[in-house]
Amino acid sequence: MMRVCWLVRQDIQQQRIKLPHLETVVIGRSPETKITDKKCSRQQVQLKAECNKGYVKVKQVGVNPTSIDSVIIGKNQEMKLQPGQVLHMVNELYPYIIEFEEEAKSSGLETHRKRKRSAGSNSIEGDAAQETEPMTEQELETTDASQYPLPPKKGKDASAKKARESLGHWSQGLKISMQDPKMQVYKDEQVVVIKDKYPKARYHWLVLPWASISSLKAVTSEHLELLQHMHTVGEKVISDFAGCSKLRFRLGYHAIPSMSHVHLHVISQDFDSPCLKNKKHWNSFNTEYFLESKAIIKMVQEAGRVTVQDESSELLKLPLRCHECQQLLPSIPQLKEHLRKHWAKPQINKPKTVD
Repeated sequence: MMRVCWLVRQDIQQQRIKLPHLETVVIGRSPETKITDKKCSRQQVQLKAECNKGYVKVKQVGVNPTSIDSVIIGKNQEMKLQPGQVLHMVNELYPYIIEFEEEAKSSGLETHRKRKRSAGSNSIEGDAAQETEPMTEQELETTDASQYPLPPKKGKDASAKKARESLGHWSQGLKISMQDPKMQVYKDEQVVVIKDKYPKARYHWLVLPWASISSLKAVTSEHLELLQHMHTVGEKVISDFAGCSKLRFRLGYHAIPSMSHVHLHVISQDFDSPCLKNKKHWNSFNTEYFLESKAIIKMVQEAGRVTVQDESSELLKLPLRCHECQQLLPSIPQLKEHLRKHWAKPQINKPKTVD
């Protein structure tokens, strides 16, 4: 019995590329992939299948972004591709999945292949069947303070392994949280609002559409009314749950989110939270990395799509600067101490909860 791995193109039928166990395979613009887009390098990615472990290591070699479930890998960086996840070769285009099969030879006659599972499902159940992988340092660079489930510590206990498998891949965490009544503060036929699991301010909610939209790059003019509705709902939540406070709020999207599902941040500008821990957290909300909701709506109205700058991730490395007075601060603790003088003095009402 031997396991084999196949790279399967989703938008072209019958394109399957075999990935031998532990052998490096270079994929990119070529007759084999039928990709002619010059933004895709001839050597766009390096793939190495770990057939015994059930995943493929993907290293981005090309200049333009390769992504897994809308999470950009980054040049010369590496991520794991698991069954159920979608690899976009470049710029959210040319989708691939992986499939593992078992080959068994019976009495020297013919080889029988048994497909272990279909990786084409986008259901929450399908995502949850995969073991959660810890986030790498590169993945953490673009994390947007959201809802990924934390992986339990590895152990020999079978029940612990089963618990890990039930959580799903961390990048799919929003799809799980938006279904959890304990996380919901508002919902209607088009959207649901949840509390951010790791809020970066006193008030921090996420507005998510029920419709499956992987990222801003997937947004088209057909989504314009939905984006406008998401903004309106965000303003309603502020009025309903923080109407008595004197805090300012911003509504917007991260340029390169780590989570696989479009979501609108509704966040108060006090940034008074123990979950705000590092420069990347701060800069993801206080540089041009944070795209204003109204600006996104206007962009879709005028161009029919959303354009995100490729160098946006560099904004996360900028020096810490107070968003109120623009003073530079050397560290997060000193920034937090500085922010105290900008906080509204009246007592802030605690948000209501929904049963």
